[in-house]
Amino acid sequence: MSFIELAKKRYSTRNYLPKPVSDSDLGLILEAARVAPTAKNLQPQRLLVIRSAEGLQKLQMRARIYGAPLAIVTCADHRLSWKRPFDLKDHADVDASIVQDHMMLQAAELGLGSVWICWFDPQVLRREFNIPDEIEPISILAIGYEGGTPKSPDRHATDRIPLEKMVVYNEF
Repeated sequence: MSFIELAKKRYSTRNYLPKPVSDSDLGLILEAARVAPTAKNLQPQRLLVIRSAEGLQKLQMRARIYGAPLAIVTCADHRLSWKRPFDLKDHADVDASIVQDHMMLQAAELGLGSVWICWFDPQVLRREFNIPDEIEPISILAIGYEGGTPKSPDRHATDRIPLEKMVVYNEF
């Protein structure tokens, strides 16, 4: 499958089967995170993998993970992240997002569904999962086997804005 086919195949899954994700699939997903690019290769990402019934239940009470059998809280250590010198923009969230995107696409290639979740109280997650103060929870990736009808890869023809509304050349 080509990259564009994979990108079009992937969608936000909000219905999961109660089938666990295998250790080998999790290993590939985490390896995709490990090799993801980060600003100046500083690698500030830290990943909290939640797959125990107790951990998933605790997380489900704090963020909607749609019954997924695996969740990865993608975090960043701001002490390690690159700051752009002109305006001090901290790239921790950018790096964490690149890492999560790599995991999401690796999951799709493995036939797993996923959904990117940002609706959660980071202080509650910090407290419930003992996340240190210097580590910021950025987002959650819920992962598992689709429990409903997959979305069509052709949906982008109507669900996305056309390129001419998105792209400009040479200047705005």
